[in-house]
Amino acid sequence: QVQLVESGGGLVQAGGSLRLSCAASERTGRTYAMGWFRQAPEKEREFVAAISWTGVSINYADSVKGRFSISRDNAKNRLTLQMNILKPEDTAVYYCAAKETRTTAATTQAQEYDYWGQGTQVTVSS
Repeated sequence: QVQLVESGGGLVQAGGSLRLSCAASERTGRTYAMGWFRQAPEKEREFVAAISWTGVSINYADSVKGRFSISRDNAKNRLTLQMNILKPEDTAVYYCAAKETRTTAATTQAQEYDYWGQGTQVTVSS
């Protein structure tokens, strides 16, 4: 069982930046792809970014390409999402997720992830 805890959310003006972090529980020896998803009020959860275990494969949603950057530090069990040029439409609860895998895929499908954090609120004012 992997426990994930997000942090770094908050209120920011449009055009600003935030850095989200996801801390994973102690290492298990297994390998995990990691991802960020978000859910706005009355909307379905949507994919934001994903990174493979090795960091070689990365995927972004079209809506965040060029503005968001995902990275991971396996030695520290930490996943990061740097969000720049934030827009009001980025407002949502952001979730960190982990998928146990031996592949190098950066999975974009929420239903394929095994573990989820509790989420952190990001609010972007216009």
